[in-house]
Amino acid sequence: MTQDLHLLDELQDKLGYRYKNPELLVRALTHSSYANERHMEHNERLEFLGDAVLELCISNVLFFRFPRAAEGHLTRLRAALVSEPPLARLARSLTLGDYIFLGRGEEQQGGRDRDAVLADTLEAILGSIYLDSGYDGAFECISALFEELIPERVEVLPASKDFKSRLQEKTQGLFRARPVYSLLDSYGPEHEKIYRVQVELPDGTGIEARAGSVKKAEQKAASRALKPLEGREQD
Repeated sequence: MTQDLHLLDELQDKLGYRYKNPELLVRALTHSSYANERHMEHNERLEFLGDAVLELCISNVLFFRFPRAAEGHLTRLRAALVSEPPLARLARSLTLGDYIFLGRGEEQQGGRDRDAVLADTLEAILGSIYLDSGYDGAFECISALFEELIPERVEVLPASKDFKSRLQEKTQGLFRARPVYSLLDSYGPEHEKIYRVQVELPDGTGIEARAGSVKKAEQKAASRALKPLEGREQD
């Protein structure tokens, strides 16, 4: 992946947004593996910001799109829209993996098509757009990108359990034991601290995730842990 200006122009066309400061886009595309090899700034802080901006913008869209919807329905729909799987699908529709700056190890491990890398990078981009043009610019971009993902009726989504509840049911069915969550680290200033947690499955597998709160990090880790367990009950 070369830092070619025409590729950045190409991605901005796909996003439907033109940066006043393109360096923000470069930072949003810079994975920590690439930054560590070159001793430069990576996109994790932008990811933290983008996560919050995305949730606020989607909340705004849903609040006015569905004026009679109950709070519970709005909460479930928002959670479904901002979770890792739809973010990764949206990133793939933008061919975002082609533009991410990855380190050699992450590249060799298929990071360019990993859901977590794609979703986190998309959140970082949304955070960078917020910095570039404020809430109005971010809201306009997010509204357009997510338009096709929003159903016509808020009730079409089932009242699904959260990822931690689903993972607990899955591990109890497979292993007759529960997963264990632990806080590994936290860093950054108090007003924008990042938490790194791990969920350990009963078979000893450990999956990590980062987010702006312990609860969100645990949900993200549970979401990632569910994937390799899919279908095992039918094996």
